[in-house]
Amino acid sequence: MRFDVVSAAPEVFSGWRTTSMLGRGQSAEAITIEVHDLRGYGIDRYGTIDDSPYGGGAGMLLKPEPLAAAIETAQGGDPAVPVVLMTPQGERFCQGIARELADLPRLVLVCGRYEGIDERVREHLVTRELSIGDYVLTGGELAAMVVVEAVARLVPGVLGDLESVADESHSEPLLEYPHYTRPAEFRGERVPEVLLAGHHERVRLWRRQEQLRRTLERRPDLAAHWRLSDEDRRLLARIL
Repeated sequence: MRFDVVSAAPEVFSGWRTTSMLGRGQSAEAITIEVHDLRGYGIDRYGTIDDSPYGGGAGMLLKPEPLAAAIETAQGGDPAVPVVLMTPQGERFCQGIARELADLPRLVLVCGRYEGIDERVREHLVTRELSIGDYVLTGGELAAMVVVEAVARLVPGVLGDLESVADESHSEPLLEYPHYTRPAEFRGERVPEVLLAGHHERVRLWRRQEQLRRTLERRPDLAAHWRLSDEDRRLLARIL
């Protein structure tokens, strides 16, 4: 899968995209991450990419000419490549959307800046708008990083252990179960005995029960989306 990121601050991505999971994914040729410097498409010798809004008001807007040129370059000449704008006005990003995007061969992410972008670019070039939360950042770069990481880890070949992806929080509307490692006792607290006994079926049931318990305690809103099996109902009854 290929990610093309359009940004007025491309230096933000320099170390991030080559480290850890993303670096390994690119080495394995499972993903490609390209960052396009919006300032390289400035309309004059000063590299201007912003201007004041018509009608007055605070702040500056990204101009349509450089932004459109950068997006179309990032699409590689194919207008069918989806373009996602990172903006507080977008729909809330979640694991379900990450799974949708992971099925795409290519994706362009546009990092908003200043007070936003010219509406004509939004109308004619943007396919989807996403937000990572109800707050405002200086730019869309951090939000784009969140989306790339969440999507990339679902692309085959990026992570070595596909089972770990399936077990993670929000892979279904349940939080992940607690994890423990050595030593068996730390500051007076022992690892649950069920995890030390080596009985795989009991471990599986304990983990599932803890997923249900943790979700009820921390994110009860997710319970409305549960599709419980008979086994889940028995475990839930035990918790309650």
